[in-house]
Amino acid sequence: MRRLEQLLREVDHKPYPAYKSLKGRYTFQGFVLSIDHVQGDPFAAPSSLSIHLQAAQHGFPKDSYAQVHRRIMLQDYLLRGFHKELGRYSHKAGGSGKSGTLSVSACGQEVLERSALTITPADGSLVLRFSAGFPAAGRTTLAQELKKMLFEYVPACAAKTLRYAVSDKAEIQRWISLADDQKAIREQLSKKGLVAFVANGAILPRKSGVDDRPMQGAVEFISPSEDAITLSLPGGRTIAGLGIKKGITLIVGGGYHGKSTLLKALERGVYNHVPGDGREYVITEDTAMKLRSEDGRSVRQLDISAFIRDLPSKRDTRCFSTEDASGSTSQAACTVEAILAGSRTLLIDEDTSATNFMVRDGLMQKVIHPGEEPIIPFLSRMRQLYEELGISTILVAGSSGAFFEISDTILQMREYKPIDITAKAKEAAKATFEKTEAPSALIISPDRRIPFPNKEVTESRKVKVRGNGTDAVSINHESVELRFVEQVVDNEQTNLLGALLRTLEEQYFNGRDPLPKCVTALYDRLAKQGFAACISGNRGTSDGAGTKSGHDFASSASGSVPGNLAMVRPQELWAMVNRYRGLRLGR
Repeated sequence: MRRLEQLLREVDHKPYPAYKSLKGRYTFQGFVLSIDHVQGDPFAAPSSLSIHLQAAQHGFPKDSYAQVHRRIMLQDYLLRGFHKELGRYSHKAGGSGKSGTLSVSACGQEVLERSALTITPADGSLVLRFSAGFPAAGRTTLAQELKKMLFEYVPACAAKTLRYAVSDKAEIQRWISLADDQKAIREQLSKKGLVAFVANGAILPRKSGVDDRPMQGAVEFISPSEDAITLSLPGGRTIAGLGIKKGITLIVGGGYHGKSTLLKALERGVYNHVPGDGREYVITEDTAMKLRSEDGRSVRQLDISAFIRDLPSKRDTRCFSTEDASGSTSQAACTVEAILAGSRTLLIDEDTSATNFMVRDGLMQKVIHPGEEPIIPFLSRMRQLYEELGISTILVAGSSGAFFEISDTILQMREYKPIDITAKAKEAAKATFEKTEAPSALIISPDRRIPFPNKEVTESRKVKVRGNGTDAVSINHESVELRFVEQVVDNEQTNLLGALLRTLEEQYFNGRDPLPKCVTALYDRLAKQGFAACISGNRGTSDGAGTKSGHDFASSASGSVPGNLAMVRPQELWAMVNRYRGLRLGR
């Protein structure tokens, strides 16, 4: 601290670059403050700082972070508290440009592992990464204003939020207990033949289209008795609700009765949620993938012949490429890609699907001969997907009863309340049933595509990666559209996807290893090393596409990991790679 005070006196009222001399680590009372990166001028992106505490300094019990699910929940809880406290001090120090800003990751309703705050289970060390705008008048330093930020504001926030002794212990235990409950439910899904669970009393509607908090006064979810199930929770407790079985589940009902709201909750159920969200106990198996049509997307050398065949232009759908996919070809590509990415459950809403991809009724089959129709509708494949590949489907439909016959469970949403109408709907289907086209053999070819490095990226003097909310990520001048990858829920996930794409181009796409080996190897490395796996220059020891060794995330150099990343599933990594127009493939 004394050394930092001295430096601040020396750089006061000097040209702004004088702040560069502050970079380093300083021991404060109860923690270490690290100035990892100093902005070039007061109008540039704020400087990057981090706070480091040992286990004895923060005092949180080891059993609150020793297990992965508890650690992520505790990290999320602490980060939210620090964010709230830091907001009280932002802009209290004056100056030009971004002077006086203090910011840290803002968490949404989902509990995500973030680089902004990490706890290492082995030794309990805690690192919190945040940003600060170093004050200036024009381009002249205001070091005494910065001293207030570093010696008063930041220590006050750390003292109030990063020490167990002053924490709300009952509230922390409530969050940890919820994490235990969510883990217990996830572990029971497969054992009980389920793909999802929605607890009685859940609040599914959201406040608005731009506010993901629960809607006040919304109807509580109550399971139909036919589909009700009771699951065990820690401590001998139980929880009851709707159990969605493996197979084909159809959700129907009139407009505005809650069909898509239920599906949206299931879509987000691959993530855990915070207490009070209303969806804390909406749990979906973690490989579930939301599919939709995506006009205009890029498809690269993908075998979509299971759904599209014999195109009029004689294009080979066993190795299909396009820069401008139609509704049906894009949805076919999304479906095949999800299967190849390991998804065991497909989530589909009729409203966002290509109608001709989903269904073709009996009358249309009579008028248009099957030999003249290149599309094998999803209706004809749903049963095969489950019986031959074990892939379940949860489908929202409101305009066609053609799905009744092949569905295992049919739920009608009526004023946000689910009613099991399976028997009734199937009986009606028998009376009006029109025979649909018999499906051909279902063949999903393995992904043997071989990626080559994109020279525009690998030979660039400086690779620029940028996220655009949850809509897109760009690498140099190449933009990857992600707005229809609906399970990317946070802009920090987009930041990570961009960093992973850069790592793939720099270290894995080599013209020898197939794409699945490259992507799987990088994700395995991400699971082992954490966010440090995608830091430029962290190459480790390469073995083919994979990296067998490299520096561990917990011991990586201070500041090497940015504080604006959030973890993604393999499914989202695959989705990004498959939409990357800069992907260079050999055959």
